[in-house]
Amino acid sequence: MKYYVDAAAKAGGDGSEKKPFNTIQMAADIAVAGDEVIVKPGIYRENVNPKHAGKEGAPIVYRSAKLRGAHITGAEVLTGWKKVEGTVYTARVPNSIFGKYNPYKTLVSGDWFIAYFIAHTGDVYLNGKSMYEVQSLEEVKKAEASNAAWDTDFSRFKWYAEQDKNKDETVFYVNFLGRDPNKENVEISVRRNCFYPQKEGIGYITLSGFTVSQAATQWAPPTAYQEGMIGPHWSKGWIIEDCEVYESKCSGISLGKYKQPNNDNKWLKTKYKDGTQTERDCICQAQVEGWNKENIGSHTVRRCDIHDCGQTGIVGHLGGVFSLIEDNHIHHINNKQNLAGAEIGGIKMHAAIDCIYRRNHIHHCTRGIWLDWQAQGTRVTQNFFHDNIPPRSPGKDIIAEVAEDLFIEVSHGPTLVDNNIFLSPRALKLATQGVALVHNLIAGSFTAVGRGCNNGAPNRPSPRYTPYHMKHRTEIAGFMTILHGDCKFYNNIFIQQPIHPEFAARMLDNANNDWDDSNFVAGTRPYNNYPTFEEWDAQFKGYCGMGSQTTDRYYSELPVWADGNLYFNGAKAMNKEKDAYVDTRTEVTIGYTQKAGKIHLKTNLYDLIKAGKIPANALKCKLMKTEDIPPAFEPEQNYENPDGSSIIFDTDFLGKKRGKSPIAGPFADATEAGEALF
Repeated sequence: MKYYVDAAAKAGGDGSEKKPFNTIQMAADIAVAGDEVIVKPGIYRENVNPKHAGKEGAPIVYRSAKLRGAHITGAEVLTGWKKVEGTVYTARVPNSIFGKYNPYKTLVSGDWFIAYFIAHTGDVYLNGKSMYEVQSLEEVKKAEASNAAWDTDFSRFKWYAEQDKNKDETVFYVNFLGRDPNKENVEISVRRNCFYPQKEGIGYITLSGFTVSQAATQWAPPTAYQEGMIGPHWSKGWIIEDCEVYESKCSGISLGKYKQPNNDNKWLKTKYKDGTQTERDCICQAQVEGWNKENIGSHTVRRCDIHDCGQTGIVGHLGGVFSLIEDNHIHHINNKQNLAGAEIGGIKMHAAIDCIYRRNHIHHCTRGIWLDWQAQGTRVTQNFFHDNIPPRSPGKDIIAEVAEDLFIEVSHGPTLVDNNIFLSPRALKLATQGVALVHNLIAGSFTAVGRGCNNGAPNRPSPRYTPYHMKHRTEIAGFMTILHGDCKFYNNIFIQQPIHPEFAARMLDNANNDWDDSNFVAGTRPYNNYPTFEEWDAQFKGYCGMGSQTTDRYYSELPVWADGNLYFNGAKAMNKEKDAYVDTRTEVTIGYTQKAGKIHLKTNLYDLIKAGKIPANALKCKLMKTEDIPPAFEPEQNYENPDGSSIIFDTDFLGKKRGKSPIAGPFADATEAGEALF
């Protein structure tokens, strides 16, 4: 059955092509498995609540008739602005417009949220772009630029809201800096979500080709109910494709956790258990409440343009298992820096079990991808990362933290990172173990190696025990602290970029910091003191593992492997890598450029290769496959496909095949580097 929706249609339609519904919700009330809802271009100011689930092989498909022509928004136009003084105007709305959820009475809050700034879940938008909330009318009048905001000029557009309790109205004050709000498009966020089932278990839904924007979403930590502007709400088999998703207060798309009433922001509410312990509680509770491969996850997010969200582009804990995130453009996340905390990134996923992140372009985010806990069977492949670090200029503040392209935290692996290009000053934060890097181009550093895995208690041990799982399942196999090491580096190219003076100073200041050493030197050098397999294995020679004799064997650092890597511009190889090619003669440039709407790598590296300036034998490397990589130690699992089959690393960044004697780095041959990446 096909249903048609047209925002311009008259009321009383029957959903036929000739008499379409005028809201998407009317179709969502009756559509069942196998049905298609076709939505004509227009603005749909509604929170669509799909009432029925599709089935595997027969999803309910919601499709924009024109690509991104149908626009679902959580905002309403606000008119009737009156001048207060100068460029400051005021307007008010009855609180009845908000229903049970008033975003201007609701503060952003939750576990791991740093409330240095009092922020409401609502926002005010000028021509589709959110302005900057402040705490008083006086600050609105001053219109001072934010030292933390990436867009300094626009940060002067300030707003403030207060409640008129006598009239039960919300009153807005905005500095429009000379623009006339009665001639511009001024909106306020009214709805909490845009396309989101209110019940759990509404699976097998496809959302295709929509524009979705401006919802008043709440902070989404792993120990709470995680909502987004769009989301499957604890179900299975959603496809979100070809959508533009922007201006969610917190998260654009949530693949995340359902609500556990007894364990919802418990750390914030009681403080008796720390956040790590409540997270372990959440995971164990979910396991007995239906968290498994049969019921949850296996979602696809593809070809979406996700940008300008306050916390994350995509977020999820537990609910995103077995998912595919591919061909997305994720950019300008948390650029206002008016939200801060440990849950911010272009993608922030806990328990990314058997998830694949493929061919995404991720840039200008406070952090690119953050894989936190249980990145088991996770693969990050063929992605292009750049500019995922707050901008550096005099007077700029970094509110969240100095971040990086990819952060893998307190996971036991196996986490496979292959055929990516990392151009940010910090490439990977590796407070973890069980990671394999294969055929990457890395022009940034590794940081937090051997650190960041304790809870930070000043006088008592506070290790973070995290779970590992049965292979390709959600069932918990055990818990363990992070021993560090168990990392493998094959056929990568490392290029040192110039280090900004502020970052050089941070390296000195944080040399003994237990959370993050702020390293900006590229290469595998942070693993200098880790054992080879032979050194580690020697601890167990002649030891039967019986009796009461105490030993450190089971708590020492795990071995590290490295082979076939190249280092340029002062990038440093770990001292136990026997065949590293360290080039001290040639200067390699690295960056990117845009031509005719396409992104190209900008480097002289491959010209040097073609000119024979780099020895041919240094470039050639082994064609790797799963069997060549030691399995992740704790889960005893191979770096393999989600179905358990072997991976042969014969496909490069652009999808081209490598020969039997490939070259290091993400390209099959030197001629490919000039081709468009995206």
